[in-house]
Amino acid sequence: MHVSTIGQSARDNSSPQSSSVKARRLADGLGWFSIGLGLTEVVAPGAVANLIGIKNETKTRNLLRSYGVRELVAGVGILTNPRPAGWVWSRVAGDMLDLASLGSALQSNVTNKTRVATAAAAVLGVTALDVICGQQLSDEKAASGMSDTKVIKTIIVDCSPEVAYNFWHELDNLPKFMTYLKSVSPTADRRSHWIAKGPGGMEVEWDAETTFDVPNQEIGWHSTEGNFKHTGCVRFEEAPGARGTLVRVEMDYGRTGALASAMSAILGADLGRRISHDLRNFKQVIELGEVTQSDASIHEGAHPAQPPDELPSNGRSEFGLRPELLERSSV
Repeated sequence: MHVSTIGQSARDNSSPQSSSVKARRLADGLGWFSIGLGLTEVVAPGAVANLIGIKNETKTRNLLRSYGVRELVAGVGILTNPRPAGWVWSRVAGDMLDLASLGSALQSNVTNKTRVATAAAAVLGVTALDVICGQQLSDEKAASGMSDTKVIKTIIVDCSPEVAYNFWHELDNLPKFMTYLKSVSPTADRRSHWIAKGPGGMEVEWDAETTFDVPNQEIGWHSTEGNFKHTGCVRFEEAPGARGTLVRVEMDYGRTGALASAMSAILGADLGRRISHDLRNFKQVIELGEVTQSDASIHEGAHPAQPPDELPSNGRSEFGLRPELLERSSV
């Protein structure tokens, strides 16, 4: 609450243009801070461990290096993106992870509690700046009518609408092609529990409800409670010229509050590319029976394509579809 009051006061005492410049300057400062901290954690994790009073051992150094990589990515994202609100909110998510780690260290008998407490206080101060900057940048985006939380993507899949619908309708199939999901589990009639993967082993969980379900045509859903808002729908239509099925996905990650914004940044940063990637995965799973990505694919971490050693005698996948039509898509 105190942070929000400070941020509001700062906005009230400046013109829109001045506020925008100040927010951008603050974002740039945080970006360079991220890069500096990230380089230190990657190059000298042992020194960082000693400085903040935690045990200097292999496990700790590896963890600090991973945090350093996270800081470097956030810093580069802030400095290179003309609208860095999402990257600033991702720093807030990282701050939460840092505070959780320091809180755990305070409970240990092998740490210097004074140094750990000092480090935690420093992180809290930086978190306040991150939140203020994120709020200012988000308000600026809202005032200009811009939005990066809602995305619409399409792809053509070589199957009937019924096949595409049936596969998507089975919720435990979703993590097979939605890379940010760890699991989706039905919990009750029209309700399900979603778990998404975040940086540093973090997990984001929420419950969702199916809002409409028209067999072989469309499925819609939304989150049911909490600060994290997620809505989406998928439609299945016959593609023009008997080319298969046009799959249309609409997703929106709303942002309501600092923590929700941070979690939305984890799942929604560059949301359009993520959904395009997941739809390509969906196409491959439907047409080939598995995901076989090449180094040129848009995915997390390059790896060579590995097609199946052999196809069934009829030259089709287990779904009865022709793999040579894999490239015929529109995203």
